[in-house]
Amino acid sequence: MIVLDKFIYLKFFLKAQLMLGLLFFFSKCEKRNTYFHLNGSTMGTSYSIKFNTLKSDLNIELIKWGIDSILFSINQEMSTWDPKSTISKFNRWNSIEPFEVSPSVIEVMLASLDVSKKTDGQFDVTVYELMGIWGFGPNFSNGIPSKIQLEKTLLATGYDKVKVFDQSLVKVDKNVKIDFNSIAKGYGVDLIHRYLKSSGINDIFIEIGGEVRSSGKNNNNQQWSIGIENFPTTAIDLINKDVLGILFLDNNAVATSGNYRNFIDNNGDAIGHTINPKTGYPIQTNVLSVTAISNSCMRADAWATALMTMNYLKGKKLVQSQDSLDAIWLIKLDDESKRIGLTDNVHLKEQRYEFIDY
Repeated sequence: MIVLDKFIYLKFFLKAQLMLGLLFFFSKCEKRNTYFHLNGSTMGTSYSIKFNTLKSDLNIELIKWGIDSILFSINQEMSTWDPKSTISKFNRWNSIEPFEVSPSVIEVMLASLDVSKKTDGQFDVTVYELMGIWGFGPNFSNGIPSKIQLEKTLLATGYDKVKVFDQSLVKVDKNVKIDFNSIAKGYGVDLIHRYLKSSGINDIFIEIGGEVRSSGKNNNNQQWSIGIENFPTTAIDLINKDVLGILFLDNNAVATSGNYRNFIDNNGDAIGHTINPKTGYPIQTNVLSVTAISNSCMRADAWATALMTMNYLKGKKLVQSQDSLDAIWLIKLDDESKRIGLTDNVHLKEQRYEFIDY
């Protein structure tokens, strides 16, 4: 019995040692994610890109060069501030003949027209001149435009005044001019996401000027999350830069639009940069900001802009009629308090304000 006990003990000991050895072997050989964080400047703002990868042969300098090349190309194509860009040349194209453009411009224009149709023209990229007469953009005017000036500008405004024909844009009205500022950043986020995915990277977080797209998990193997920016109405708000709440991302894109980002001072009166393309006037609304959530940052970017021109109830009804689209609203009530509105699929954590009850 003593010999047998020793044999059983020895067998158990050797098995335990083998298991410990295998555990040590696998823990030594297990590949661990490498975390990268890249940042830079683009489109008059900044970008921040984070990703994890198991790839051991990743050339980070080449990845960074690829990202900057994509963003540089978008600027060359779509910047209204660059007189040599494709869009600037098209805006000077005083003709109804086809104007040949790149596949990128066609892609963005088609996406713009899609949102324009679904919002009955509340989103419209033909607002270049309209923005200018209200004091925004590279060729801006000072002061409040006259009624005659507005009416004249509106004659050359409207998404139905630009057509896509093969690889060309065609002006129905030769005076029409376009502005991709409300969609180009989102498109840039999507292009970088495609680029990183094609490089074998799956855990990705991309942010350009507040527009975000993510996939996979962060470096803690958890869902990526972002704080939705609060509308600053006081100096303390500006200093604290607090958030409405935390949104956990599930392989989707997020874009926020609000009048607090850009405004002009007209003799002491602040005029927000969100212009209603149908009336020609800056919006008057109790909606302080809208965050759109979609499967594409370009789409989210455009929808966030469109929803800022509508009241909460109209916007929510429209969003809920669309596939792969959700939204978060920040609303100011008559008593100056704030409320948060959500579509049904949004789960906001640690929200700063109460949810609206209608």
